[in-house]
Amino acid sequence: MNVLELSEQEINRRHALEELRKIGINPYPAEEFPTNAFSVDIKNEFTEEGEPRQVSIAGRIMSRRIMGKASFIELQDSKGRIQVYITRDDICPDENKDLYNTVFKKLMDLGDFVGINGFVFKTQTGEISVHAQSLKLLAKSLKPLPIVKQKDGVVYDSFEDPELRYRQRYVDLIVNNGVKETFIKRAQVIKTLRRVLDEAGYTEVETPILQGIPGGASARPFITHHNTLDVDLYLRIATELYLKRLIVGGFEGVYEIGKNFRNEGMDKFHNPEFTCMELYVQYKDYNWMMSFTEKLLETICLEVNGTTEVEFGGNKISFKAPYKRLPILDAIKEKTGYDLNGKTEDEIREICHALNLEIDDTMGKGKLIDEIFGEFCEGTFIQPTFITDYPVEMSPLTKMHRSKPGLTERFELMIGGKEAANAYSELNDPLDQEIRFQDQLRLSEKGDDEAMFIDQDFLRALQYGMPPTSGIGIGIDRLTMLITGQTTIQEVLLFPQMRPEKKAPRDSVEKYTEIGVTEDIVPILQKAGYNLVNDMAGGNPQKIQQQIGEIIKKYKQEVKKPSVDEIAAWIEKL
Repeated sequence: MNVLELSEQEINRRHALEELRKIGINPYPAEEFPTNAFSVDIKNEFTEEGEPRQVSIAGRIMSRRIMGKASFIELQDSKGRIQVYITRDDICPDENKDLYNTVFKKLMDLGDFVGINGFVFKTQTGEISVHAQSLKLLAKSLKPLPIVKQKDGVVYDSFEDPELRYRQRYVDLIVNNGVKETFIKRAQVIKTLRRVLDEAGYTEVETPILQGIPGGASARPFITHHNTLDVDLYLRIATELYLKRLIVGGFEGVYEIGKNFRNEGMDKFHNPEFTCMELYVQYKDYNWMMSFTEKLLETICLEVNGTTEVEFGGNKISFKAPYKRLPILDAIKEKTGYDLNGKTEDEIREICHALNLEIDDTMGKGKLIDEIFGEFCEGTFIQPTFITDYPVEMSPLTKMHRSKPGLTERFELMIGGKEAANAYSELNDPLDQEIRFQDQLRLSEKGDDEAMFIDQDFLRALQYGMPPTSGIGIGIDRLTMLITGQTTIQEVLLFPQMRPEKKAPRDSVEKYTEIGVTEDIVPILQKAGYNLVNDMAGGNPQKIQQQIGEIIKKYKQEVKKPSVDEIAAWIEKL
């Protein structure tokens, strides 16, 4: 990296790095630094009885106050922060005081990792701290952290820009309180989910991510190519069809927690890759699955938060079972006044026009109903609500309803105005399933790029016989949002998908040399702000020369400063 691309602080830290090496200190030592305590535990377990507790801790320097021969630093480890008291004579008991006077005071920076051996005590102000008896540099930080400061109630250097936080999650985790806790809770959600399913006797499995046919959902897939086989493959959009093959094979219940991929839009509720749990259990139906789901979510919320209530988007949501159950067409009638029971596709299309919905000719009956529900109903269900009995056109993998013609035994769980789960009494009639797939094929031919593919192998599996089965998919990301009270999906994804990072446009070196600029001057000009050759057009040659001279001096560049006449000649050519 060219030194001109670095900030002054970054340059100073690299100089400190060189100085450390010159005096024989490895800024990135290889050997283990054994620790026996964490910051939070030290504070919680502190007692003034008996001998002071000896501890070995390690972490980042987040702040420091140097007061001559004594200093205080704030050390941040994986659990929290603790104050460390450092004196010159304690860490330098011999005549050589360089470790304190030079290394600690001059060559260490905020963000550096250090190891501390010492004892626990309470300061005169009552703060539990560690009195350092030895100090060791464990890793040098070359980029300064955006250390958040407060003075008179005003916050300085805050790291709050969402794009920066998501793009540089590693910095976000260091400097912003509460971020790590969100992801610890996410881990607890998955851990509890897995425990409940394991205790119920169901088997965790893994199914292919690369699939010849993307099935199990209506979504646009990502396509890739396998060179050896010379075939296109798809990243899976769901695990459903493979898990149902395992039910055919004789498993009582199977589940998978893993990534799905959908080549669709990005917003506060959607990421192109997301984590989903899918569960399939033989000899069950969607009524059983509703009861199982509400108990499962109640358990997760209680385990993670210690209560069944959470704050989400300004609402208090209760995960206490049981949950309300409402047929989808009743919900639409309730919210719009239109009864869609028995309506044809053309009639529903007219209703969509009357409701001023943007629709097109590629949309079949199922999509049209989905549009109405999404626009007028979905966002109104804040408390957990099972929306049930979807039309068959919306549910190509679902059993027909046992008593309601044209409807299926399907539910979606709505919480906080969004879908949190989708479940069926699974269709196990292979002939009916083939007809449903053919209907999806016709939608695809009309231009619906989210219509399902026909999976002939899955149909073959069904022909061997699948027992009555109920299945469910629960979005882990959305569930975590609800449990932690986060209103955007990016807050519960460690590394959400981002648009490419924007960089200021820069002309090539050749563009500059064409007008007479030597190659060694190009980075200096760009450092001065002339990223494009035309940025110099109409400029003052003397001013540009002065800017070049200041950068050469400041950054100790061994290059010859161009004359005013030379610069004027460049500008004339623009």
